[in-house]
This record gives sequence, structure tokens and C-alpha cells, in this order.
Amino acid sequence: MIAIVRVSLISILAATALAQTGQPEILRAPSVPNEVKYKAGYVNPIPPPADFKSALLWGIAIADTRVPGYESAEVEIASTQLTCRVDGKDVILNDDQADVRGGLYRRSPWFGTDQHDPMPVSADATNHAVVLSVGQRPDRVWHFWSPSHRAALPSGNLAGCTVKVRAKISPGALLQVGMDYWRNPTIGYGLGGNNHEAGASNWYFPSNQWQEATFTDIGGPQF
Repeated sequence: MIAIVRVSLISILAATALAQTGQPEILRAPSVPNEVKYKAGYVNPIPPPADFKSALLWGIAIADTRVPGYESAEVEIASTQLTCRVDGKDVILNDDQADVRGGLYRRSPWFGTDQHDPMPVSADATNHAVVLSVGQRPDRVWHFWSPSHRAALPSGNLAGCTVKVRAKISPGALLQVGMDYWRNPTIGYGLGGNNHEAGASNWYFPSNQWQEATFTDIGGPQF
């Protein structure tokens, strides 16, 4: 889930504002709906606690209600993959095809509560993908994550992790991906600090081609 963190992708104006006020500045991109909390990619500057031993990728898909015909907007997901770099080697933690789990969360205010409805998906047998018909519930954030269980982080020197989601985004839809570190593979989400968000990608926009939406915190804070 989205946590409140300082944005690391900062423009010159934002950096000036930070220097003057001591407060972080969230980038404002007119191409992203106003209610979206984070409009640009960022890496959490605070590393996960040492006892966080698992990780899980996630994504956010929404309908852009400013676009005519958004009611038919869809995001197709063919695959999701999470790799982590340990001792200089990339280790695959999750690699799933044509499957996701998730829920429909409150959009205004953005993730205002953890209460959510089941996320409906349909199958695209031709492209071996699942379809999120975001235009059918434009009032909700379609929050999805890997269908696999949270994977244990390999032992060793962790440099960070990388998310890759192969997706096709139709007109009227938007997509963002990211990941969380977790204290262990089974403890649930809650107020006890069970998950630690690594960050999120920039938003991905509609295209008639398949795209690889990516996020990485490699090169960010050293763990």
C-alpha cells in the first residue's frame, strides 16, 4: 500500500521549494489526475528495517475520467516479475504469467481506507493476459499484486529489487508499479508496520503496443 514518503525525483523548482521550506514537494504533472497522491516516480529514502525478510510487487491501474470513452478503458497484464540483486547477482523471486490478485480501493481520498472490494478480472486467451476493466469502476483504484506469495529475500548483501510488468494500456487508462518489503512472508497488512514501501514508478500511459512497466530501488539507499 502507499506510504507517505519523501519523493526522490525532484525538479529544480521542487528542490528550491524544499530548500526554502524544509518540506518535500510532490511533483504535479497535468497528465495525471489531480487526486493521485504521487504523480512521479520515487524511491523511499528510508531503507527497510533489518528484520524485513520478504518482498512483493504491486501495481495500480485507474481510469482517466477526463478522456472521452474512458468507460471502455482496460489494462491487460501478461506477466509480472520481481528480481532482487544480492551479492551482485539478480535473483528471481516472483515470475507469474497471466495472473494477479488485488482489490478495488477508495480513490478519493486516495487509498482513504484499507477497506476494499474484490477486484474483478477477465481472461484474454489470445494474448495470454488478464484484463482489468478499469473503466467499469472509475471511482476505484485497481490495486493488484503478484499472485505468488511474498518471496523470502535471499541472504547476503541486498542492493535492491526490480519490478517488471508487461502490460497493454488502452486509451483512458493509466498504470503505475512498485513494491513493498515485508517483515515476513505471512504477517498481514496492518497498522503495526508490517510493510515498508520501496517506492513506485512513473505513470505509464496508453499505447497500442505492449509496454514493460518497471520500478527499481537499486541505486537508492544502501541496505
